[in-house]
Amino acid sequence: QVQLVESGGGLVQPGGSLRLSCATSSSIFNTYTMGWYRQAPGKQRDLVAHITSSGRTNYADSMKGRFTISRDNAKSTVNLQMNSLKPEDTAVYYCNSRDGRGNMYWGQGTQVTVSS
Repeated sequence: QVQLVESGGGLVQPGGSLRLSCATSSSIFNTYTMGWYRQAPGKQRDLVAHITSSGRTNYADSMKGRFTISRDNAKSTVNLQMNSLKPEDTAVYYCNSRDGRGNMYWGQGTQVTVSS
Protein backbone atom coordinates (compact mmCIF):
# COMPACT_ATOMS: atom_id res chain seq x y z
CA GLN A 1 0.00 0.00 0.00
CA VAL A 2 1.38 3.37 -1.03
CA GLN A 3 0.91 6.15 1.51
CA LEU A 4 1.71 9.75 0.68
CA VAL A 5 1.50 12.31 3.48
CA GLU A 6 1.41 15.95 2.42
CA SER A 7 2.04 19.08 4.43
CA GLY A 8 2.71 22.78 3.96
CA GLY A 9 -0.34 24.28 2.28
CA GLY A 10 -2.02 27.45 3.44
CA LEU A 11 -2.87 31.06 2.66
CA VAL A 12 -0.26 33.36 1.17
CA GLN A 13 -0.32 36.80 -0.43
CA PRO A 14 0.48 37.30 -4.12
CA GLY A 15 4.24 37.30 -4.64
CA GLY A 16 4.79 35.16 -1.58
CA SER A 17 6.25 31.69 -1.16
CA LEU A 18 5.18 28.32 0.19
CA ARG A 19 6.89 24.97 0.53
CA LEU A 20 4.97 21.73 0.19
CA SER A 21 6.31 18.42 1.41
CA CYS A 22 5.26 14.83 0.75
CA ALA A 23 6.59 11.93 2.80
CA THR A 24 6.40 8.27 1.91
CA SER A 25 8.17 5.01 2.65
CA SER A 26 11.78 4.65 1.58
CA SER A 27 10.96 1.67 -0.67
CA ILE A 28 8.50 3.79 -2.63
CA PHE A 29 10.66 6.90 -2.60
CA ASN A 30 13.76 5.16 -3.91
CA THR A 31 12.09 3.54 -6.92
CA TYR A 32 9.06 5.59 -7.95
CA THR A 33 8.78 8.87 -9.81
CA MET A 34 7.39 11.47 -7.41
CA GLY A 35 5.45 14.54 -8.37
CA TRP A 36 2.87 17.21 -7.66
CA TYR A 37 -0.39 17.92 -9.43
CA ARG A 38 -2.96 20.58 -8.75
CA GLN A 39 -6.67 21.01 -9.26
CA ALA A 40 -8.53 24.30 -9.16
CA PRO A 41 -12.32 24.39 -8.67
CA GLY A 42 -14.11 23.30 -11.81
CA LYS A 43 -10.91 22.35 -13.59
CA GLN A 44 -9.04 19.15 -14.31
CA ARG A 45 -6.08 17.95 -12.32
CA ASP A 46 -2.86 19.06 -14.01
CA LEU A 47 0.81 18.26 -13.60
CA VAL A 48 2.89 20.78 -11.69
CA ALA A 49 6.23 18.97 -11.68
CA HIS A 50 7.75 15.56 -11.22
CA ILE A 51 11.13 14.13 -10.33
CA THR A 52 12.42 10.65 -11.11
CA SER A 53 14.26 8.39 -8.70
CA SER A 54 17.49 9.48 -10.41
CA GLY A 55 16.67 13.16 -9.96
CA ARG A 56 15.51 14.20 -13.41
CA THR A 57 12.84 16.89 -13.26
CA ASN A 58 10.03 18.06 -15.46
CA TYR A 59 7.82 21.12 -14.99
CA ALA A 60 4.65 22.47 -16.48
CA ASP A 61 5.49 25.55 -18.53
CA SER A 62 3.65 27.98 -16.27
CA MET A 63 5.70 26.85 -13.24
CA LYS A 64 9.16 27.01 -14.79
CA GLY A 65 11.35 29.51 -12.98
CA ARG A 66 8.94 29.88 -10.06
CA PHE A 67 8.59 26.35 -8.67
CA THR A 68 11.35 23.91 -7.72
CA ILE A 69 10.83 20.23 -7.00
CA SER A 70 13.47 18.36 -5.03
CA ARG A 71 14.07 15.11 -3.21
CA ASP A 72 15.30 14.74 0.37
CA ASN A 73 16.70 11.23 0.28
CA ALA A 74 17.42 11.11 4.01
CA LYS A 75 13.76 11.78 4.83
CA SER A 76 12.14 10.01 1.85
CA THR A 77 10.39 13.28 1.12
CA VAL A 78 9.73 15.24 -2.03
CA ASN A 79 9.45 19.01 -1.69
CA LEU A 80 7.89 21.68 -3.87
CA GLN A 81 9.20 25.19 -3.31
CA MET A 82 6.77 27.70 -4.77
CA ASN A 83 7.89 31.30 -5.23
CA SER A 84 6.28 34.38 -6.79
CA LEU A 85 2.87 32.90 -6.21
CA LYS A 86 -0.08 34.25 -8.17
CA PRO A 87 -3.82 34.10 -7.47
CA GLU A 88 -4.15 31.64 -10.36
CA ASP A 89 -1.93 29.22 -8.43
CA THR A 90 -4.79 28.73 -5.99
CA ALA A 91 -5.74 25.05 -6.02
CA VAL A 92 -5.62 21.80 -4.13
CA TYR A 93 -2.15 20.35 -4.58
CA TYR A 94 -1.78 16.57 -4.66
CA CYS A 95 1.34 14.54 -4.14
CA ASN A 96 1.70 11.75 -6.67
CA SER A 97 3.86 8.70 -7.12
CA ARG A 98 4.13 6.51 -10.20
CA ASP A 99 5.64 3.05 -10.43
CA GLY A 100 7.45 1.53 -13.39
CA ARG A 101 4.20 0.13 -14.85
CA GLY A 102 2.49 3.50 -14.82
CA ASN A 103 0.29 2.92 -11.77
CA MET A 104 -0.36 6.21 -10.00
CA TYR A 105 -0.99 6.87 -6.34
CA TRP A 106 -2.27 10.02 -4.67
CA GLY A 107 -2.05 11.89 -1.42
CA GLN A 108 -5.07 13.45 0.24
CA GLY A 109 -4.35 16.92 -1.13
CA THR A 110 -3.42 20.19 0.52
CA GLN A 111 -5.07 23.56 -0.14
CA VAL A 112 -2.98 26.46 -1.41
CA THR A 113 -4.73 29.83 -1.53
CA VAL A 114 -3.05 32.91 -2.97
CA SER A 115 -4.99 36.01 -2.05
CA SER A 116 -4.53 39.46 -0.61
